[in-house]
Amino acid sequence: MRVLVIQHDHICLPGAVGDRLIERGYELVLHQVVEADRFTDPSVDTDFPDPTTYDAVVALGAPWSAYDHATIGSWVLPELELLRQADAADVPVMGICFGGQLLALAHGGTVARAPQPELGWIAISSDDPEIVDPGPWFQWHYDRWTLPPAATELARNPRASQAFVLGRNLALQFHPEMTPEILDRWLATGGLRELDSVGVDSQQLRVESDGMEPGNRARASRLVDAFLDQVATRPASGRERQV
Repeated sequence: MRVLVIQHDHICLPGAVGDRLIERGYELVLHQVVEADRFTDPSVDTDFPDPTTYDAVVALGAPWSAYDHATIGSWVLPELELLRQADAADVPVMGICFGGQLLALAHGGTVARAPQPELGWIAISSDDPEIVDPGPWFQWHYDRWTLPPAATELARNPRASQAFVLGRNLALQFHPEMTPEILDRWLATGGLRELDSVGVDSQQLRVESDGMEPGNRARASRLVDAFLDQVATRPASGRERQV
């Protein structure tokens, strides 16, 4: 069994989500869109794999905005088409933060700047704890989605919708994959400046993240299990596809 992992850059890794997929017997096939030497100039060309040749797709986060076509239009539009192809073939997709926002766009929702960013460990409320635990979950985003017409929202907080399902797609606004290694990469590539700008103490966040690591891994494992056992096994919907 193979999972296509779309890794948009060198700092957003599969982390705890990838570890659980491997534990469940899946081979991770990474497709990295932007290499490290193009991180500040991410308008690259990339040939996405055919998603229908995989058992599932995971689209990870990214530091860019899904609607910023001037910066990433060379590959974000083809990725939206990939997500529609996966949906049409009933290939399950998990989208994380930026990846979740792409799922919203691919299926008729919108993405725009949020009134306030969310950075750090933040609680959410859940309508379906068997799929999404109430949290807290790690957040690092400036944008938010509106739900696609056919989606069912699973979780939210006062600042943003946090999770939805649509067919075999699961979109997440938060970062279940977070590990200390991933956080270190984010802090080293502009994250310290971002935290300072919103008044978040980076050292305190690092200490808090170390303490949250075991619990987050357990929650991430349950989330991956729910994706594989509940979302990915939903009957083919036969619904009209969004274009």
